[in-house]
Amino acid sequence: MTITMRPAERRDLPALIALYRDDALGRLRESDDPADDDAYEQGFDRVAADPSTCIYVAERGGEIIGTFQLTITPGLSRRGMVRATIEAVRTRADLRGRGVGARMMEHALHEARRRGADVAQLTSDLSRSDAHRFYERLGFSRSHAGFKRSLTSP
Repeated sequence: MTITMRPAERRDLPALIALYRDDALGRLRESDDPADDDAYEQGFDRVAADPSTCIYVAERGGEIIGTFQLTITPGLSRRGMVRATIEAVRTRADLRGRGVGARMMEHALHEARRRGADVAQLTSDLSRSDAHRFYERLGFSRSHAGFKRSLTSP
């Protein structure tokens, strides 16, 4: 299967949102209400304006079959370590287990190195055991506990 990677474009938003919604957690988190299109467009524009962050798409035959977001964060700790954070990794459900995710992660790690990162990190919802096995096969280790706090509610 020939897969190409490229930065996402605004015209890709419907395909990206469909990928985000393409599992049980995504259906709870993402909206399919056209009234929310503006929020997704604004979010995409914020990412596109940030040179440290890029959303990528995986394409096969002109069709978007996967996506991920890569953010490069310079730091001072650990002797000025630069970190790459990989987020929102999604492969179309009918193509999972066929190498699309591995190809996307290969591209993410290549880009991270090219942009000076010393370490790649990601988080994955605790319920995504298949994803955890996938990341471990790729050499990621469960080295930290992650914490989140909503800033929009008390």
